[in-house]
Amino acid sequence: MDISLIASIVTQTLIYAAPLVLTALGGVFSERSGVVNVGLEGIMVMGAFAGIVFNLEFVSQFGSLTPWLGVLVGGIVGLVFSIMHAVATINFRADHIISGTVMNLMAPALAIFLVKVIYGKGQTDNIQEIFGYFSFPILKDIPVIGPIFFTRTSLAAYLTILISVIAWFVIFKTRFGLRLRSVGENPQAADTLGINVYGMKYAGVLISGFLGGMGGALFAQATSGRFAVTTIAGQGFIAMAAMIFGKWNPLGAMGAAIFFGFAQNISIAGGKIPFISSIPAVYLQAAPYALTILVLVLFLGKASGPKANGQNYIKSK
Repeated sequence: MDISLIASIVTQTLIYAAPLVLTALGGVFSERSGVVNVGLEGIMVMGAFAGIVFNLEFVSQFGSLTPWLGVLVGGIVGLVFSIMHAVATINFRADHIISGTVMNLMAPALAIFLVKVIYGKGQTDNIQEIFGYFSFPILKDIPVIGPIFFTRTSLAAYLTILISVIAWFVIFKTRFGLRLRSVGENPQAADTLGINVYGMKYAGVLISGFLGGMGGALFAQATSGRFAVTTIAGQGFIAMAAMIFGKWNPLGAMGAAIFFGFAQNISIAGGKIPFISSIPAVYLQAAPYALTILVLVLFLGKASGPKANGQNYIKSK
C-alpha cells in the first residue's frame, strides 16, 4: 500500500472513532460512579438530533463554527436527557438496565417525532457545514509521519484523544476522581467518610450524558450529514463495548474505540485494500457489529468493573 492509501485509512478510522471515544468516556464516568448506563445509544441519538437541528437553523449566523457549537449543543441535550436515567436509578432505585433500555427505546421515537413537527418529514435535510479536514502546521511536513497522521486529518479526533488524557487524569489523579471511584467501589464506606454518594453518582451520569451527546452530534455532523432514525444505528452499543474492552479506563476505552473505528472504516473502504478486497462486502459491513458481540462475549466475564456497579444505594443501610 502507498502512503496516500495508508493516510486515508488512518484519517477515516479517526473520524469513525472520535464519536465512540467520547461516548465510551461518558460510560466510564457513569460506571465509575456505580451507575450502569446502557442508555448511551439513546443519549447519542438525542445528541445527534440536537446537533443537526442546531446546524441547520444557525449555520447562517455561525458559519464554519456551526459544527463545533453543534457538538456542544448536542452535549447539553444529552446531559438533560441523562437526568431521566439519573433520577430513575439514583432516586427511585430502578434497575439500571431497564432504565437504560427505556432511554434507548424513547430517544429515536422522540427525535423523529420532533423532526416531523419541525420539518414535516421523517428526516432532516443535509447540513451545509460539516467537520472537514485539517492539516497541522509544521507537523504535516514531517517525512512519512506527517502525510499519514497530520495532513488532511480530523482535528475533532485529535481533540477527543486529548479529552481522553484529561479524563484519565481527572479519574485517577484528582480528588474528584478518587471520590467518584470510591462511590463506585464501596458507597457505604464513601458515605462514612463524608462523601456525598448521591451527588457523585449524579455527577457521573450527567458527565456521561454530556460526553455521549457530544459523541452523537459529532458522528452526525462528521459522517452522516443529516439526522434520521438510522443515523446512530448501534454506535452507542459499540461505545459500551469499547468501555468494557478498555476495562473502564479512559485510555483503554480510547484505544478500544479506535480499534472499533478501524473496523467500521474497513467495512466501507475494504475494497481498496488488496488483501481485504476479495472478502464479500456483506461480511465487511457486518464486521463492526460482529466484533462488538465477540468482544462482549470474550471480555465481559473477565473484565472487572467497579464492585458496586449497577447496585442501588440506600443511605439508611
